[in-house]
Amino acid sequence: MRSRLLFACVAALAAFACSSTTGPSGTSSFTVMLKDSPFSDAKSVLITFSEVSAHRAEGEWITLPFAEAATSRTCDLKKLVDAQDVLGTGPLTAGQYTMVRVVVTSATLHFDNAAAGAPCAATVTAPEGRSAAVDVPSGEVRLNRNFEVDADSATTMLIDFDGDRSIHETGNGRYMMQPVITVVSVQ
Repeated sequence: MRSRLLFACVAALAAFACSSTTGPSGTSSFTVMLKDSPFSDAKSVLITFSEVSAHRAEGEWITLPFAEAATSRTCDLKKLVDAQDVLGTGPLTAGQYTMVRVVVTSATLHFDNAAAGAPCAATVTAPEGRSAAVDVPSGEVRLNRNFEVDADSATTMLIDFDGDRSIHETGNGRYMMQPVITVVSVQ
């Protein structure tokens, strides 16, 4: 009898310990939107992103998929001056997050013509005319911003890629980029 009572107590304690009352559970939608303050000396600024991810307070990075199941996403910053487009979107477990990481793999300036089509896509056709590749020595940008993702909800982060502050002419027609990206809002 005593062993049954002890077993029942242990089972009740185990069930209580396994139940979580520390925070929300479930999966929610998280979207990173991109807008721009563009590089003023070009008609088109094509930036290719290879990753967008969110960092959980517990320490893990969760990569957000790009639209169209693409492995990268190219955006024309000049088309995002008075507009916004989706950079990455996907499910996140409810909880506390500490930052977002954006990885830029390439950039090209186009001086004569604007690119046609949508502001962001899996690929953007480069316009005709004079262009210059932009060296991107360190394309990883970590945006330190604490935010909460609530269970069964949608959270959107709007980020601003500042083209004028990010791109600098180094001489001999060469350009270099140190991405300057800020968080505008989290809703």
